[in-house]
Amino acid sequence: MFKLNENTKIGKVVLNVENLENMKNFYNLYIGLDIKSESAKEISFGPHGEEKVILTLQEVPESGERGRFAGLYHLAFLVPSRKDLGEILYHLLSAKYPLTGASDHGYSEALYLDDPEGNGIEIYRDKPVSDWDVRENGDIAGVTEPMDAEGVIAEAAEAFKGMPAGTYMGHVHLFVSDLQKTENFYQDLLGFDLKFNFGSQAKFFAAGLYHHQIGSNVWAGTNIPAAPKGTRGMDYYTIELDSAEDFAKVKEALDAKDYAYKLDEAANTIALDDPNGIQIIIEIA
Repeated sequence: MFKLNENTKIGKVVLNVENLENMKNFYNLYIGLDIKSESAKEISFGPHGEEKVILTLQEVPESGERGRFAGLYHLAFLVPSRKDLGEILYHLLSAKYPLTGASDHGYSEALYLDDPEGNGIEIYRDKPVSDWDVRENGDIAGVTEPMDAEGVIAEAAEAFKGMPAGTYMGHVHLFVSDLQKTENFYQDLLGFDLKFNFGSQAKFFAAGLYHHQIGSNVWAGTNIPAAPKGTRGMDYYTIELDSAEDFAKVKEALDAKDYAYKLDEAANTIALDDPNGIQIIIEIA
């Protein structure tokens, strides 16, 4: 069984939104992402001072679809330092934007909030790897304890000026319909390691020495359907591989299991749905 190399990353998340202008203002003014491109129906964002796109919003008609679907639990922006996290926390508190949580996970410190259309957001910083609970078998265990908010804010050195250079999409966390099928897919077909198994509730996957790049849980229920295409919520997310060799290995694994996908040879991308109906695009960074 092949394993993805440690330079694998989540690239970007693409959200279907019903009020593009409102969501644009939220991600620009509150989250502090720079607009990298904009059209009447689509806006792409990235960190300050970089061309990289880590979030795209695309407008869809209002559908009225509200229910328990497989899809996004939260997207997670990873900032470079505790100082950056402190500046963002102070900014959000000053703006009186409601947070849904602030946690210490042992390997990270994280803020939680929802965007105006209900998409979950995590903004976090990683602690030094020496502080992580890395087990002999390679598992990386996390905890959920209250974050030292005062200590984080004390690290802030200046007023928040936007998501800093070096910020990227650290992970995505998904509502899934079947944890075992999810594990088989991400581990056996895509080459991620199972980093932590939270019993019958959640599983966390990553490439190399990392706590998780993909989280999955059944907190919305089991055997739930995928969200209807073109409705509010996540449309797809991308996985960035750093080598043609890993790309070829993924394709070979998919072919061996006759797993359906679409290959774009010109763009070097593989598009497919995971077993929960969540769309992924795999590309070479």
